[in-house]
Amino acid sequence: MRKVYVLDTNVLLHDPSSLLRFEDNTVVIPIDVIQEVDRFKHEQSERGHNAREVSRRLDALRNGSSLASGVRLENGIELRVFCDPNDPLVPGRVKADNNILRIARRIQRDEPDVPVIIITKDINLRIRADAMGLRAEDYESDRVVLSELYSGQTELALPARDVEALRTGQVVTVSDGVELSPNQYVLVIPDDGSKNTVLARRNGVSPSLRPIERFEHGVCGIRPRNKEQFFAFDALLDDHVKLATIMGKAGTGKTLLAIAAALHQVLIGKKSRGVVVARPTVAVGKEIGFLPGDIDRKMVPWMRPIVDTIEFLFDTARSIGRNTDFQSLFRSGVIEIQPLSYIRGRSISNRYIVVDESQNLSPLEVKTIITRVGYASKVVMTGDPYQIDNPYVDSSSNGFNFLVNRFRPEPIAAHIELRKGERSELAELAANLL
Repeated sequence: MRKVYVLDTNVLLHDPSSLLRFEDNTVVIPIDVIQEVDRFKHEQSERGHNAREVSRRLDALRNGSSLASGVRLENGIELRVFCDPNDPLVPGRVKADNNILRIARRIQRDEPDVPVIIITKDINLRIRADAMGLRAEDYESDRVVLSELYSGQTELALPARDVEALRTGQVVTVSDGVELSPNQYVLVIPDDGSKNTVLARRNGVSPSLRPIERFEHGVCGIRPRNKEQFFAFDALLDDHVKLATIMGKAGTGKTLLAIAAALHQVLIGKKSRGVVVARPTVAVGKEIGFLPGDIDRKMVPWMRPIVDTIEFLFDTARSIGRNTDFQSLFRSGVIEIQPLSYIRGRSISNRYIVVDESQNLSPLEVKTIITRVGYASKVVMTGDPYQIDNPYVDSSSNGFNFLVNRFRPEPIAAHIELRKGERSELAELAANLL
């Protein structure tokens, strides 16, 4: 049955291609939504880019046709921009929300046999619609249910001889019936009941396992404390893995491991020219111009957790390369701070890129970042989908989950979920109890 979908502004800003996602149905865009999109078009951010993209797409569809009367698209969509000539246009979010509800109710009244559904990422608007007897749904084309998210690890029982071979550094072929994703990590258990387990990883896309390094001497003074941290270091330090995603709740060490691996690869391994660190601001996409100083100074409040991590590494290792304090890393240009609002247009080559708190990014923002990665660069994205500050993404629709899901079958990517908190006993209790 054909349906009518009324799109909210936040859906278009989240994904400009959402205009084309409702095949064989009618898509209605209230004129108030166009007005809201226009307010954001001058922003030098991902939201501003999306606003401009929405305007360009609508203008292209207008060629030779009337958006008010409806434009037929190749995928069966009828696209309409709804404007009531008797209703004055008053700017403001509350007015726009009210008009979306009013338009949906009017369409429902005029076409009682056609389901009318409001598509919005605004939770409160969905609640208000439900209270008015209207259907409202989240935009779900890029949702990855958190409970179904790939963890990057599994357990596998193998003959004792294979376990021993792995222990001595050999590569072991697994049977065709064993399903493992490329670079998936494995706790290998002997099938004779003994406890001599081995940590291994699928060798790219080949049907074999290879043992992972034990990191006996640590990395920048940090030694893994559990098997997941061993897995993480393996992915972070492997030059063949160009994308590593590290998921974990607060205190599991995802940021610490990522920064330690980055500094090791640059200062000790000489594998990259420098480290690029990025972290979404609390309000993703907002301008940071209200803070004084240049970009580096403006980013200080958002980057303080990274500085805390580097200071901890120096407290542990005393020195990293020839550096004895975090200020020297910034002065020498070893570490570069990259505001995400200004990453579009860059080509970042020969760098170790760390993007922290990636769960606050949308799928399109993640795409923007990954497509900036140039020759000989590696990107690490850390995230905790249980702690999201961006009001327009949630535990299922954020860009981090989207990235993990899409890159699962790729041989240049690896993912690991850190499960055990190691920051402190108090932090672990707080993460579990509060």
